[in-house]
Formats: sequence, C-alpha cells, structure tokens
Amino acid sequence: MIRPAIAYAARAVHLAALLIIVLVLGSTVAAQLASRPVSEWEKVLDAPERLTGLRADAVVDALKLEPEDVVADLGAGTGPFVVPLGKAVSAGTVYAVEIDEEFFPRIRQRADAAGLANVRTVVGGFTDPRLPARDVDVAFMHDVLHHIEDRAAYVRALATYLKPAARIAIIDYDPARSPHRDEPAMLVSLKQAQALLREVGFTSVEEVALFDDKWFAIFRRSGH
Repeated sequence: MIRPAIAYAARAVHLAALLIIVLVLGSTVAAQLASRPVSEWEKVLDAPERLTGLRADAVVDALKLEPEDVVADLGAGTGPFVVPLGKAVSAGTVYAVEIDEEFFPRIRQRADAAGLANVRTVVGGFTDPRLPARDVDVAFMHDVLHHIEDRAAYVRALATYLKPAARIAIIDYDPARSPHRDEPAMLVSLKQAQALLREVGFTSVEEVALFDDKWFAIFRRSGH
C-alpha cells in the first residue's frame, strides 16, 4: 500500500509542475513590451520635464471633446491626462485603463485633487482593455501603442467598446526620433498604425502637429 501511495504522490507533483509550466508559458503569449515595476515607471512618467513636454492641455483641446463624452485613457499610467480629460467631459466619464492596479492610487490622487468625480479606474488586459461598457466616444493612447505586443488583437477588442461614430486618438513616437529606435519591436510609424486600424474599419481623419518627435493622429470609422 505504501508504494502506490508514493507513486500517486509523485504523479501529483509531476502534474502540478506541468500546470505551473503551462501557466507561465501561457502568460507570455501576450505582454507589455519594456515593462517595469510601477515604482520605476512613476519616476519616469512624473518627471517634471516630461510632464511639461506632454502638452496635455493642448492635446485635450485637439480632441474637441463634448461635455457628455465617454473617454477611455488607455495606458493611463500615473494619470497626467486624467485631469484635463475629466474637466473636458464634465458631464461624461473618463475610464483610466491600466494593466497594473498599482497605478490607481496616483490616478485617484490626481482626480481627487482636481475635484473630479467622473474618473473610473479600469484594470485592462494585454489584448483587451476590458472596459466596463460599450459606450466609448473617444479612445486615447499616448505613448502606449508601441508597448502593446499583440496590437492587432488589442485594436480588434478595443473596437467592440466604441460607439459607431467614435474616434481613436493616438500619439506615439516617430520611429526615427524614438528612444527605442534600436528596438524594432517597439517602433510604430503612422503608416503602420493606419494599416493596423484599417483592419478594424478606422481611417485617419486628422493629423495634429504638436510634437517634433511624435505623430498625433485621430481616426474614425469609415463612413462616419
């Protein structure tokens, strides 16, 4: 009786080890490129010179938002766009989407300091923003698209949360000026983004000239 029990225990350990391997391998199917701990990200994202260079108020002005709009700030980070977006959609909602909940206290701190009650934090996924409703008027990405590994899957999922006349606004680095120019996987040109979004029925309708090192484009569904 002892030997069968030992054999059973050994098989159980083996199966558990296999399950762990499967889970680990499965978690690498899609990921965030150039990921790092939130404590490190905060130092980079909230650096004063970076915040000045974001030109957040000018960016939000260019979006031409309506007070009732629902905006998804995808990859919100520490939330530098949350306050201007929240003020612009005073009767609407801002979904601040991040894959790491450790960003949320900083986002809420910013929203609370500005007296905003229309900001909702959302835990997104690597291939799906997991928005709480399919009511988004504007999806906004700043310095985010190049961090998404499976971009095609992400934009397919994103499109399902958008209203028929919704817009997608993207700001990302010009590959020639990008700090990641030696990392091809982390480069996304405007032409590449246009091809990517064309696959889900969106075409670029406006290019905004605000930055020397980044492109800023606004996309809308064809026919809207």
